[in-house]
Amino acid sequence: MMLSFFDQFMSPTYMGVPLIALAITLPWILYPAPTSRWVNNRLLTLQGWFINRLNQQIFLPINQGGHKWAILLTSLMIFLITLNILGLLPYTFTPTTQLSLNMAFAVPLWLATVIIGMRNQPTAALGHLLPEGTPTPLIPVLIIIETISLFIRPLALGVRLTANLTAGHLLIQLIATAAFVLLPMMPTVAILTATVLFLLTLLEVAVAMIQAYVFVLLLSLYLQENV
Repeated sequence: MMLSFFDQFMSPTYMGVPLIALAITLPWILYPAPTSRWVNNRLLTLQGWFINRLNQQIFLPINQGGHKWAILLTSLMIFLITLNILGLLPYTFTPTTQLSLNMAFAVPLWLATVIIGMRNQPTAALGHLLPEGTPTPLIPVLIIIETISLFIRPLALGVRLTANLTAGHLLIQLIATAAFVLLPMMPTVAILTATVLFLLTLLEVAVAMIQAYVFVLLLSLYLQENV
């Protein structure tokens, strides 16, 4: 039976039951639980430092009202990083390569920022649809363009995360297949290909972390416009 390179992105099932829910739930058990002790272990200390640095980077330009989102966005970023990195392990499934899951993350959070802006400052929120100093004949066209760009934001969030992870996984599989095929015929070329594969895997680990950071950073920018 011939398998396609895209079969790795199919949601796994067991006896007809989709396992994507299990793939999303299990990473939570890997996180260290906080303790009431004054002195923590190295892992908890590193996790606390990472979360503090993240909050400083993301919420520094946001006013006090947007800081209520700190727990939500920080948890989302750590969760996305965990899913993305675990998906690089052999015989695993990456839920974030599914556009439906990424859109389920992006659409509600984007819609929440829009609703907050409409409720707290409707004039400023609607003012983003029409740049200041626009010539009168261009007003209807610019309003339509800005409205379309507003509704494209969640789609861009989901597609960006899906496309980057999918492209990385495909490239890793293509190079790994090439190294496996070339090993009996040209061992030297196969070793060089395997070296490229190792470097690409390191790059994909960085991409997995960066894409999760970009996802949350863009959400924070949308929040900044509406609070």
